[in-house]
Amino acid sequence: MGFAGLAVGAAMAGLRPICEFMTFNFSMQAIDQVVNSAGKTLYMSAGSVHVPVVFRGPNGASAGVAAQHSQCFAAWYGHCPGLKVLSPWNSLDSKGLLKAAIRDDDPVVFLENELMYGVPFDMPEEAQSPDFLLPIGKAHVERTGQHITVVAHSRVVGFCLEAATALAKEGIDCEVINLRSIRPLDMATVEQSVMKTNHLITVEGGWPLFGVGAEICASIMEGPAFDYLDAPATRVTGVDIPMPYARNLEEISGPQVKDIIMAARRMLTGREESRATA
Repeated sequence: MGFAGLAVGAAMAGLRPICEFMTFNFSMQAIDQVVNSAGKTLYMSAGSVHVPVVFRGPNGASAGVAAQHSQCFAAWYGHCPGLKVLSPWNSLDSKGLLKAAIRDDDPVVFLENELMYGVPFDMPEEAQSPDFLLPIGKAHVERTGQHITVVAHSRVVGFCLEAATALAKEGIDCEVINLRSIRPLDMATVEQSVMKTNHLITVEGGWPLFGVGAEICASIMEGPAFDYLDAPATRVTGVDIPMPYARNLEEISGPQVKDIIMAARRMLTGREESRATA
C-alpha cells in the first residue's frame, strides 16, 4: 500500500515510476491507490493530471502457493476504466510491452507470470534494439489457421500452441491469437479471425465467471462476427474454486492442453469426451 501510494504520487509529480508487487495478490492491499488514485485521476482532473506509473509483478497461478497467491487479476483490473492492462506471454512480449508501458502517460497494470520467468524464447534481431516497442492494445496472431480461432493471454498461449500442433495431426487447423493487451482489448483482430474460421475458443487461467473470455464472447455476440459463427463460442478456464494446495489438485484446477483439444473436438463434432480419454 505504501509503495503503491508513493509511486502514484511520484507519477503525479512528473516521474515515471515502476511499482513492483512480489505477487499481484498483494496488490489487493493497494487497490485503492491503483484504481482510485492512479486510474481515475486523469478523468477527475479533466485531463490535466496524467499518472504515468507501471504496476508490475507475477500474476495468476504459480506452483505450491495455494489459494491466496494463485489468482489471475486480468479481469479484475481490466474492468476498470482509466487503467491499461497488459499480459505478456513470451520474452518478445515482455520486453516490447514493458518498454511501451513505461513510455505511456497513463497507469499500466503489467501482469507477468512467475512460471514463465525461467522459460527461454528466441528473440528476433529487431527486438535487440533499444528502441524496440510493441503497441499497447494490439493482439498478435501466433499461428494462422482455418478451422478454429483460439484466443488466449499469458502462459496459456503456449498451451494453445501445443494443442494446435496436436490438433493439426487430426486435420483441425487452429489460429492462435495472443491478446497481449487486456485493456484496451483488440477485438478487431479477434473478429477478423472468427469471420475466417467461423469458430471461437477462449482460454485463460482465471475463473470462468465475468472473465476475459466472457468479455470476448459477449463482444463477438454484439459485433459483426456473430453471424459468421457455425457453433457457440466456448470458454476454457480455470476451475471455479480457490486454488488447492495439494499438487495433484492444483494441476487439474487450471486449464490444460487436453482441455483445449477436447473443446476443439467437441466444437467441430458435437460429441462430448471424457477428460480421462482426451
